[in-house]
Amino acid sequence: MTPTRKIAATLLTAAVALSLSACAGSGAPAAPAAPAAPAAETAPASASTLEGSITVFAAASLKSTFTELADEFESSNPGATVELNFAGSSDLVTQITEGAPVDVFASADEKNMAKLTDATLIEPDAPVDFATNVLEIAVPPSNPAGIVTFADLAKPEAKTVVCAPQVPCGAATLAVETATGVDIAPVSEESSVTDVLGKVTSGEADAGLVYVTDIIAAGDAVTGIQFPESSEAVNTYPIAPVAASTNPEVAQAFIDFVTGAVGQDVLANAGFGRP
Repeated sequence: MTPTRKIAATLLTAAVALSLSACAGSGAPAAPAAPAAPAAETAPASASTLEGSITVFAAASLKSTFTELADEFESSNPGATVELNFAGSSDLVTQITEGAPVDVFASADEKNMAKLTDATLIEPDAPVDFATNVLEIAVPPSNPAGIVTFADLAKPEAKTVVCAPQVPCGAATLAVETATGVDIAPVSEESSVTDVLGKVTSGEADAGLVYVTDIIAAGDAVTGIQFPESSEAVNTYPIAPVAASTNPEVAQAFIDFVTGAVGQDVLANAGFGRP
């Protein structure tokens, strides 16, 4: 081999060796990164499916609280509407038994609720207790008759107003009278606790027996006088759907709202006790 060819062969061999060395150092090319999985989308909160209107018959002492709760319930369930009817529990029972259209009944005592379960207008196991209440004496801010105790309501010169015996606040009044031996001779017996309160705030009566919650709701219009004998008559409030309800789903949802956290807070702030 000539010197020139020998040099050429040597250079070729070196070039091949260098190429092989470079390939060994770099390794196999990296595989392209897999595309990132799309982020999972958060499912939107399901909107309320409650639709339609219900009518709620509630004891007069529940007027302010149930008005507030109905507004909050409607705000939480834009498709639902709550119509309210307030009166003495016994009057509401009469209306229901005579066929008044109603979906929910809230009574100020268990006795009037039992009238409807006995008449099969409400299922026997449907009522749920949701609040308690006790009596308190309401007098005008000036307290013209000088009422201080429960016994003072029986003074001949005191114009005292009470609920009629068939109304829960009237039945509670009778229970306290029986327990204490105090015999009140009222100047009138009203069909609802709000009517009793109205007689006091208008100046037609020197005193009236209402609920603690009514005193709180009345604000400065009356002065409340607590008396220990009120513990002799604690009223328990039950609520239930009426069997003939045309919208049982919304009716039950409203009951759940009243007996749930929101309803119990509203009732407690109004002065109602826990069931």
